[in-house]
Amino acid sequence: MLGWYPGHMNKARRQITEALPEIDVVIEVLDARLPYSSGNPMLAELTEHKPVLKILSRADLADPEATQQWIEFFDAQPNSRAIAVTTTQARELKQIPALCHELAGQVRADRDVRVMVMGIPNVGKSTLINGLAGRKIAKTGNEPAVTKRQQKIRIDGRVSLIDTPGVLWPKIENQVSAYRLAASGAIRDTAIEYVDVAIVCAAELAKRYPQGLRERYKLAELPVYVAPSEADAVDADGPKLVDFQARAGFDGHAIMNEIARKRGGLKAGGVINLHRGAEVLLHELRDGKLGRLTLELPEDIPEPIEAAADESES
Repeated sequence: MLGWYPGHMNKARRQITEALPEIDVVIEVLDARLPYSSGNPMLAELTEHKPVLKILSRADLADPEATQQWIEFFDAQPNSRAIAVTTTQARELKQIPALCHELAGQVRADRDVRVMVMGIPNVGKSTLINGLAGRKIAKTGNEPAVTKRQQKIRIDGRVSLIDTPGVLWPKIENQVSAYRLAASGAIRDTAIEYVDVAIVCAAELAKRYPQGLRERYKLAELPVYVAPSEADAVDADGPKLVDFQARAGFDGHAIMNEIARKRGGLKAGGVINLHRGAEVLLHELRDGKLGRLTLELPEDIPEPIEAAADESES
């Protein structure tokens, strides 16, 4: 299982825990293209008794129909609201202070609504804060984990924000999520083998957006779909691992070979450079050049491990 826990993230957890009793509302920033995978289960655990506003960032890159499904899903949860925004568009952010007041309920007239902003690295959290403040306060960047300490910012609408460092969790138990996060750029490109991420991503795109994939890379056809089976769980050193490419039902390796061949990924002698093909696919995915797409839907959320175990015993 993919796992890491830099010291500043451990410190951030302590800071969040200490500050939460004084917080009225939590804003959790999620990537609209992967709202489940970009949510930190640890944050959900820490904030379970606080009202939460889910901000689906990068909505301009996500499939609008899928985004609406996610908004309805989050709105159906207790103490939860969700909106989709493009964090660089100030006019889309104007509704956020009013929503924070609505979620907070009655607060003393002599103080602001206190809002803690959370999210994993590289989901647009700092861009959101800068947009709400109307000036550059939080540092932004394309690399994960830019914010290293808490910052307090007062914004219009009688709202005080506390920005927290982007917090990843010690282990990403759901490895499907790990690959989706890696594809989006939320995880450093050195954390998972780059070509493997692209191969799995290609298979997922063939499953979810076959026409867009064919058109972008001028693919005459995609490999034949093969329905997933129990063979998707393959024995490896240690516990059973999932063959994510087989799970999607498409040969991602074959798709990547063709993308590399068509987009400058040929070495001397006609040898295919898969790494070059991986760079093309992942960079264009992150830049929105494959169109508006979402890598998961509410129906893709796995059952809780405990629940699955209880059912198997009954």
